[in-house]
Amino acid sequence: MRKLLLSAALLTGLTSQAFAEVSISADLVSQYLFRGSVESSAMSVQPTINYSTGSVNIGTWASRSIDGAHQETNIYVSLVAGPVNVTITDYTDASPDLFKVGDHLIEVMASYESGDLSAALAVDVLNGNTDLWIELGYNLGEVGDADVGLSLGLGNEKYTSDGDPMLALIGVNVSQDDYFASYQINPDAKGNMVFIGKNF
Repeated sequence: MRKLLLSAALLTGLTSQAFAEVSISADLVSQYLFRGSVESSAMSVQPTINYSTGSVNIGTWASRSIDGAHQETNIYVSLVAGPVNVTITDYTDASPDLFKVGDHLIEVMASYESGDLSAALAVDVLNGNTDLWIELGYNLGEVGDADVGLSLGLGNEKYTSDGDPMLALIGVNVSQDDYFASYQINPDAKGNMVFIGKNF
């Protein structure tokens, strides 16, 4: 990940200072999986531009499949407070009019991490959507030279076949240096998926 120092300091009081930074990165993945489903079965490039100052992050994340069939662009604002992270994401590609607020798909996600355990709750908050996603994670630690973790995801509405709350993700996640991979089972869809990626 390449990082560029944006400014020397921002005044946060009479004597304290906080540094601001812009980071640029990109992932190359064999296919794009999202919460128990395949968003794109083609190889995809996923760039991120992030501006960070203190506990606030503002940025954009995108995914572009090499066959051109899937394009996604998201804008996010994230607030980190110790083990708690609250992120508001605007899925701008889901909006027919970028400048019409009522058309946007907005998600609010709260996540918590303590030791090897993590939990996240995400909910859509505009246009009467009741889509909900809950994910639990457990870090198994190092196995050989790789870090291994487990994940469980429960969703409703767009995440399941009939809209009812269902277990929609059982994942084994592996990372080593700049490489990462995941084997995932969707019990609701009765299918399995795998991908591998590299961070640049």
